[in-house]
Amino acid sequence: MAEPSRAPEARISAPGTHFLIVEARFYDAIGALLLEGATKTLAEAEARWTVARAPGALEIPAAVAILLDAAEKAGAPYDGVVTLGCVVRGATYHFEIVAGESARALMDLAVARQIPLGNGIVTTENEGQAFERADPKKLDKGGDAARAALIMHVLKQGSR
Repeated sequence: MAEPSRAPEARISAPGTHFLIVEARFYDAIGALLLEGATKTLAEAEARWTVARAPGALEIPAAVAILLDAAEKAGAPYDGVVTLGCVVRGATYHFEIVAGESARALMDLAVARQIPLGNGIVTTENEGQAFERADPKKLDKGGDAARAALIMHVLKQGSR
């Protein structure tokens, strides 16, 4: 299977922005790698972030909605969201439900609220694939999710 081949993104600068990271630590070591990649990318952009945890990938969309509402009510809305988690295929249909429904709910949330969102919930056949995707020194999907949220934030700012 071919890996994506894309030119490196230009450095994104987002000083003064505040992003929400919601992660599911069902697979703790994989979650730690995803978080490392995401926070490194946000730090390079000079953004701030707040990390919150959800029990699993399926609960991430509801956690995002709850936390976005709370931040808005507090008068400190987030500039974007990064979601991190891992779903590994098992022997039952549960994988398809969790992977599909969490992605659908995040997309619905991002569109309805027009919130820049990077989805870093990796879906894999096994833990080996998950580690490769999560590792910031390899495929860096946590960093990719943060870059997506930053790029969408820049896009939103340009549309104003």
